[in-house]
Amino acid sequence: MGSEGGGAAAAAGGAGGSLIEFNITGFKKFHGVAENPTEIIVGRIEEYLRIHGMPAGTVLGSCTVLEAAGEGALLPLMQLLHSSSSSSSSQSLIKRRPWIDRHWIQRDANWQEGGDHHHLNTQSASLPQKQIVWVHFGVNSAATNFALEWCAVNEATFRCSDELGWQPQRVPIVAEDGPISHIRETTIPVRDVVTVLRMNGYDVMESYDAGRFVCNYVYYQSLRHSAAYGNRSIFVHVPLFIMIDEEHQLQFVAALLHALAFRLL
Repeated sequence: MGSEGGGAAAAAGGAGGSLIEFNITGFKKFHGVAENPTEIIVGRIEEYLRIHGMPAGTVLGSCTVLEAAGEGALLPLMQLLHSSSSSSSSQSLIKRRPWIDRHWIQRDANWQEGGDHHHLNTQSASLPQKQIVWVHFGVNSAATNFALEWCAVNEATFRCSDELGWQPQRVPIVAEDGPISHIRETTIPVRDVVTVLRMNGYDVMESYDAGRFVCNYVYYQSLRHSAAYGNRSIFVHVPLFIMIDEEHQLQFVAALLHALAFRLL
C-alpha cells in the first residue's frame, strides 16, 4: 500500500542548496489493535500536505503502510528502503516526479513543456544535494502523547505472534551485528526536534525504548540501512485516536516534518 508523493512539494530548496526527501511509513492492524491509527495517518498525509504545504526545501517521496510483521515482511521492507536510496540523485527524483520544486528548478534551469511532461536542461541546472529521511510511525496503545525514539536494539522478542505468525524470543534481528544488546541510534537530533515541537504546543517526549516488537524490528533495519547508505531515520510512536484525535495527529505529523526540516537543512 505505497503511493508516490504526488502533490506535496515545497516551493524552494534549502538555503544551502540542499533538499530533503521524506519517506513515511505506518503499519496495518496487529494483535490488539484492529484499527491502527498510523495506517489512517499515512493514508491521509499526502493530501493533507498537498493542502497545507510541505516545509521549504523538502518533498514527499513515498507513503507506505507496512505489514505488522518482522522476518516474514523483511524482503518488501528492504526493497522499500533500497528503492529510495537507489534513486537518491536529485536528477532521478525530478524524472520520477516532474512537479517537484518547480519554482526552484525554474530559477536555475530551462524547462520546455511537452505534453504532460517537463524536460530539464541539465546543462543549465544546478541540482541540490538530496537527503533521504525515513519517518516511521507506530502506535503505542498505552501512550497518551507522542514519542520520538532515539534508538533501536538488535533484539526481537515478540509478546505475541506478528501478523504473519512469527513470535521470536531473544533473537538477534541481524545476526551479523552481534549480541541482542547491540544498539543503533538515529543521527537525527531528537532532543532539538522535540524542543521545537514542544515550543509549538505538542505533547511529545524523547524515548530510549522502542520495545522489542515489530516497531523496534523495523526501526533497527531502517537505522542499519540508513547507516550504510548515508540516509537518516526516525521512529515516532503515536497514541490511539481516543487519546489524541485524527486531525490533531495529522497536524502533529506536519509539524514534525517542519521541525525536522528546520534542524536538518
